[in-house]
Amino acid sequence: MSTGGLKMIQNMLAQLPASERKIATWILEHPHDAVDCTAGELGAHANTSSAAVIRLCKSLGLKGFQDLKVRIVGDLVKPAEQGYRDITPDESFYSIVQKTTSNSIQSLLDSQEIINYQELERAVKTLLEAKNVHLFGIGASHIIAMDAQQKFLRINKGATAFTDAHLVATLIANAEQDDVVFGISFSGETPEVIKVLSLAKERGVKTISLTKYGQSKVSSLTDISLFTSYSAEAPFRSAATASRLAQLYMIDILFLCMATEQYGKTVDYIDKTREAINFIKNN
Repeated sequence: MSTGGLKMIQNMLAQLPASERKIATWILEHPHDAVDCTAGELGAHANTSSAAVIRLCKSLGLKGFQDLKVRIVGDLVKPAEQGYRDITPDESFYSIVQKTTSNSIQSLLDSQEIINYQELERAVKTLLEAKNVHLFGIGASHIIAMDAQQKFLRINKGATAFTDAHLVATLIANAEQDDVVFGISFSGETPEVIKVLSLAKERGVKTISLTKYGQSKVSSLTDISLFTSYSAEAPFRSAATASRLAQLYMIDILFLCMATEQYGKTVDYIDKTREAINFIKNN
């Protein structure tokens, strides 16, 4: 059963226009009633219109109001979530381990719920057809870019992961028709990533982004937009902890989807790279 409707609304609430925010707020406060409403009834409850309901569904990246209602129904029947928990002063190591584990699992579950499978399929197809994938992220997002580069290189997919924007600009200037620029920014507002993707768009190079769920400058620039879930992060979580795991999770999904599409070749590439690494280690 589809889920994630309430999570999508929570993630997007602050970014929505006033009329859509009224509807979103009413849904969050009355989820059981919302699934029994028509678009017109929901609009009336929120003192707005049915057209605003349709616009909300579009803002959430959903197919329509029925898609949203199905996801909310799924949310209502699933077990209650643990939620995110921050550490406290002088907390025991045992408690920190438990909270970190819980937060990490919650982040992955939240991100799984908002995956747009059509966009995922488009991303996998584009990456498989690419001659080179130029990954770009700053700070913690660069760690994600390097992880993706390592995975792609192991299956014979040309990949770069530089932090020097000038060097990446050079790569874009010389990019071939099937190359892809992959921008990674949790906030979706990282200036360097925006500039790199803007250059790629101007030069007609295909682009993919990975950001937190919602509207952002980065996601608006790219041909294909992938997302991880976003929740109001506690002070210590803001240092790219659970959010970083969710980004790595999305890279793993891309890699495994690519692998299954060319399973025989992937196994061969992995075997060859393993043999090469073993040769270096043992000689």
